[in-house]
Amino acid sequence: MYKQQLTSEFPTDFLWGGATAANQVEGGWNLDGKGLTTAEVVRKGDRDHASMGDVTADSIKAAIADPTDTAYPKRRGVDFYHHYKEVKLFAEMGFKVYRFSMAWARIFPQGDEAQPNAAGLAFYDHVLAELAKYHIQPLVTLSHYEMPIALTQKWNGWVDRRTIAAFNHFTETVFKRYRGQVPFWLTFNEINTGIWGFHETGAVDTDLDKQAQLQIRYQALHHQFVASALATKQLHEIDPQAKIGCMLARMQTYPAAPDPQDVLAAQQADQQNLFFTDVQARGAYPNYMNRYFAEHQIKIKMATDDEKILAQYPVDFISFSYYMTTVTRHGSTATTAGNLALGEANPYLQTSAWGWQIDPIGLRIALNEMWDRYQKPLFIVENGLGAVDELVDGQVHDDYRIDYLRQHITQMREAITDGVALLGYTMWGPLDLISFSTSEMSKRYGFIYVDQDDTGNGSLRRIKKDSFYWYQQVIQSNGAKL
Repeated sequence: MYKQQLTSEFPTDFLWGGATAANQVEGGWNLDGKGLTTAEVVRKGDRDHASMGDVTADSIKAAIADPTDTAYPKRRGVDFYHHYKEVKLFAEMGFKVYRFSMAWARIFPQGDEAQPNAAGLAFYDHVLAELAKYHIQPLVTLSHYEMPIALTQKWNGWVDRRTIAAFNHFTETVFKRYRGQVPFWLTFNEINTGIWGFHETGAVDTDLDKQAQLQIRYQALHHQFVASALATKQLHEIDPQAKIGCMLARMQTYPAAPDPQDVLAAQQADQQNLFFTDVQARGAYPNYMNRYFAEHQIKIKMATDDEKILAQYPVDFISFSYYMTTVTRHGSTATTAGNLALGEANPYLQTSAWGWQIDPIGLRIALNEMWDRYQKPLFIVENGLGAVDELVDGQVHDDYRIDYLRQHITQMREAITDGVALLGYTMWGPLDLISFSTSEMSKRYGFIYVDQDDTGNGSLRRIKKDSFYWYQQVIQSNGAKL
């Protein structure tokens, strides 16, 4: 029998924390046997051009031959490799969970060795031990734009089906080693961005026309779907108490006008975004993709058991990043300034210094739509504001960041009142890190300032911003004091 139950509070076991990626914080790119990753061969871009897809076979060879980090800031990160014990600062804020990635190439430098790199595993042993000391639960991403570049050179990344076995050897290794230590895992970070190419698929396709690019990108993504399902099977067998989820870059969009053509265009854009969670959470390719594939001459090659594997091993929960929303207009190819935005700008919204539109209510809309669609627990694992922070007299007064996060957390609470099952919130970049798209340091997200500039100069000292103390209060009050 239906029983009315209304809550306007965060659950008592709500998981507050923060999120990073190995390729943006770790550094130590050439230490202890680690191999190069796809992130570490992409040259530094600029604010007007994200260089994450401008990769060729020749540029990869040149990057591998370069023994420095000058043009490749993700190689140095913010030296978390030697500063991992500073997770005590996360503990001081009261973190319940910390999301980070385990770099595949630190554990399997070439991606497909029979035996793992002991030094790589030892590093993550230390990180997990440090988190356990402070009772912070790990949320581990298995692939966060950092697959071994050796697999790109050998098989052109995920285009080749053999990459599935290599990845699942890696996942089995870490599942067994960290059984009972990691309660939450994610497979592929923002898997839907694979339609943009190299950074997610590891496939070099810059010399192909648009149709050929789409063909190999969707084929590579199919192999990731299968690998994700097999990783789910592995985890459920190896560590039944642990949970595994998928991860989507949520691209919420609105129709530009009540014009039915705009409404239909927005619906189709939304389908292209949610296709990825449809496959991983529902366990099958949705019918609406048949028309899209036919109209773009895309033919997915599947092994005999692929559909059965997808159906049998859907993820336990759905996680996503949320930074912005866009507007879709029928027949328009306009884009906003933000590098994640594929639609028009919304005149009702403000923008960040990088052109990303700020839409807290859009987060509530996204949460409700995804909960209604999947009825699986949701986890917001990235959300934050990139800004130019000024260090003055040893302090950073970032009221703008506090205001941004306050508005989004308020809408999270509204979504919970709406009935959404929300597991937790790991804001992006609890400490300043290297920007994913442009590899700059100037775009800062953190509660903790890192003394390093765009060229890598600085003491790497960690300094608490005003937002550090604000988030500490938020966690202590379980979201009641914003």
